[in-house]
Amino acid sequence: MSVTASSSTEDLGQKSIGRLLAQYSIPAIIASVATSLYNIVDSIFIGRGVGPMAIAGLAITFPLMNLVAAFCMFIAAGGAAISSIFLGQRNYGRATDVVNNVFSLCLIHSVVFGGLTLLFLDPILYFFGATDDTIVYAREFMEVILYGTPIAFVFIGLNNLMRATGYPRKAMVSALISVVVNVILAPIFIFKLGWGIRGAAIATVCGQFTAFVWVMIHFTSRNSSIHFRLHNRWLTWSIIKRIYAIGMSPFLMNVCACVVVIFLNRALLDVGGADGNLCVGAYGILNRTTMFFVMVVFGVTQGMQPILGYNIGANNFDRVKSTLRKGIWLGVIITSVGWVVSEALPDMVSSLFTTDETLVRIARDGFRIYFIAYPVVGCQIVIQNFFQSVGKPRLSIFLSLTRQLLFLLPFLLVFPGIWGIDGVWASMAASDFLAFVVAIVTLWWWMRHVMRRMELRAGKLNPSTADDRNN
Repeated sequence: MSVTASSSTEDLGQKSIGRLLAQYSIPAIIASVATSLYNIVDSIFIGRGVGPMAIAGLAITFPLMNLVAAFCMFIAAGGAAISSIFLGQRNYGRATDVVNNVFSLCLIHSVVFGGLTLLFLDPILYFFGATDDTIVYAREFMEVILYGTPIAFVFIGLNNLMRATGYPRKAMVSALISVVVNVILAPIFIFKLGWGIRGAAIATVCGQFTAFVWVMIHFTSRNSSIHFRLHNRWLTWSIIKRIYAIGMSPFLMNVCACVVVIFLNRALLDVGGADGNLCVGAYGILNRTTMFFVMVVFGVTQGMQPILGYNIGANNFDRVKSTLRKGIWLGVIITSVGWVVSEALPDMVSSLFTTDETLVRIARDGFRIYFIAYPVVGCQIVIQNFFQSVGKPRLSIFLSLTRQLLFLLPFLLVFPGIWGIDGVWASMAASDFLAFVVAIVTLWWWMRHVMRRMELRAGKLNPSTADDRNN
C-alpha cells in the first residue's frame, strides 16, 4: 500500500478530536438528516396522496424494514469497524480485503433474504399486524423494496466503508444523491402517475440505484486509497467472522426492533378497538419523528466510528475517551431538542402527515407520553455504538437487548392492560430510561476495569498509578 493511502487516514491519530468529529460527523449527520427527511416526506406524500390507511399500511412494514436493515447492517457496520481498526494498525492490505468481502456478503445476504421474504410476503405481513384494510398497501410497498435489496445492500455496505476509510464527504454525497432522486420522483410517481404507495417504493429504489452507481465508481477507481482488487480474496473466513462478530450488535438491535414493533402493533390493535388501525398509523407518525432525531445521533456515532476504531487500534486511549465524552454530549443535546419539539408542537408535527382529526389526536397523546425520557436516549445510543466501534460487540449487543427485550416487552405485556393505549406509549418511555441507566453503569465498569487493563498492556499507564486510581 502506498504512502498516500497511509496519509489519508493519518489525521485520525493526530488531529484534534473536535476537528475530527466535525470533519467526520457533519457529513454523516447531513446524510442522516437527509435520509430521515426523505422518510418523513415520503410518509407525508403517502398520507396525503393515498390516505390514513396507507399510513397504517406503511407502519405495518416497519418490522420487515427493520429486518432488511438488520441483514444489511450485519455486514455494513462490522465491515466499517474492522476496516478502521486495520487502518489504525496500518494493515492496509487487510483493509482492502474487507471491501471485497463486504461486497460479496451484501450480494449473498440480499438475494437470500429478499428471495425468501418475497415467497412468504403476505403471511409475514399478517403476522406483523396487517389487517384486510392495510395488507394491500403494505404488500405493494414491500414487493418493490424487496426486489431492490441487492442494490440497497451494496450501496449501504460500501457507503459505510467509504466513510470508515477516510471519505466522509463522498459518503455524505452518496446518501444525498439517493434522497434527492427519491424526493423528486416520489410525488411524480404518487400524484402525477397515480401509482400510489407502490410509486413511493419505486422512487426509493431509483434513488438507491443512483447512489449505488456512485459508490461503485469510487471503489473501482485506483485513485481511492482503498478499492476493489481482483487478486484479493472475496470471501475470507477470518474477515467474515470479525464482520459478523461486530455486526451482530446492529443486527440483533434491528431484529429486536422488528419483534418489538410486532408487539407494539398488536397491542395498539387490541387496545385501540375500532380505531386500532389509526392507532397503528399514529405509531407510524411517532416512529418517523423519533427516527429523525435518532438518525442525527447515528450521524454522530458514524463520525465517531473511524476515529474510535483507528485510535483503539493504535492504542491512543486518551483520544478514545475524549471522542466518547464529546459524542455523549452531542447525543444528549440532539435528543433533548427532539423532546422539546414533541412536547411543544405535537399537533403541528402530526398534521404534516395527515388531516384526519382522530389520527392527530391519538398521535398527540403518544408524543407527550412516549417522549418523556427522550433526552437520555442520545446518551444510550452513543454508548452502545461506542462498544461496537472499539471492537467489543458483546457489550454492544447486551445494551441493544436491554431496552428492546429486557424492559420494553415486559412493559408492553403489563402497562396496556392498566392504562390502555397510554400504557403502550408509557412502556416505551420507561424502557428508554432504564436502558440509559444500564448503559451508564456498563460504561463505568468497562472504563474502570477493561480499559485500564488495555492501557497497562500497552504501557500507557503506570501500574502504581492504576492502583491508586482503583483505590
